Amino acid sequence: MKKRILSNSDGIPAPRTPLHIEVSFKKSYSRKDSQGVLKNISISGAFLVCNEGPFKKEEKLSLTFEVSGRARSIQAQVVWINGAGAGIQFLPQNNRDVQIVDDLIYFVESKRTGTKDILDKILKKVA
Repeated sequence: MKKRILSNSDGIPAPRTPLHIEVSFKKSYSRKDSQGVLKNISISGAFLVCNEGPFKKEEKLSLTFEVSGRARSIQAQVVWINGAGAGIQFLPQNNRDVQIVDDLIYFVESKRTGTKDILDKILKKVA
């Protein structure tokens, strides 16, 4: 099994950005969409809160969320579980997947600093 990076080369966890964004997801063995909320995010993963049944460690998830009116999808895996939710690690398949997470972090931080309009214009031009 290939080991994935959860932190930088010094073993320090990637910085987390607090957020509250609704997501839908499917567990690898399920046909049903579930709903949850991402509570914090970094380039390597996020904290997912969901009231629909327990998560299993190493369970694969397909997440979908919306950024500036566009649906984005990325694969993830549950790496730890507690009573409130699950820590998930993103499983980027290519540079586009990494860019999706980076765009979401930038979008959240931009909303906090009042530059959301600039990001919206950039994303509309790219689309």
